[in-house]
Amino acid sequence: MKTFMVKTGDIQREWYVVDAEGKTLGRLASKIAQVLRGKHKVAFSPHLDLGDFVIVVNADKIRVTGRKLDQKMYYRHSGYIGGLKERNLREQLKRHPDLVIKQAVKGMLPHNRLGRKIIKKLKVYAGSEHPHQAQQPKAFEF
Repeated sequence: MKTFMVKTGDIQREWYVVDAEGKTLGRLASKIAQVLRGKHKVAFSPHLDLGDFVIVVNADKIRVTGRKLDQKMYYRHSGYIGGLKERNLREQLKRHPDLVIKQAVKGMLPHNRLGRKIIKKLKVYAGSEHPHQAQQPKAFEF
């Protein structure tokens, strides 16, 4: 009996839509990372990208516990001396709620070429509308 190895031509990708309204940020991000990575499939292989596409809607209505809205900070640097900018989660949710979820999921993926390839299959939108109706996404509940 030979060992089954998945080939890139055998990969079947699905599209899932996730409603983030009322969901906790970390728990939502970990489930999305599992689907993007392909860990929910029987033929999971850690060195291949077997995951599915995930569309997240209502990113501005996520929930966080504790005092994270004021204490959790997001940093970025312009590249110049003294160019470090910081925002707390409350400000980041007002300005770019899609980046909050995208950054949380990115931290749960591999930090290499495979992770950079996988994160491209995540589509995050602040409102309830998305432009991916042609792909006929299925609702993903957990």
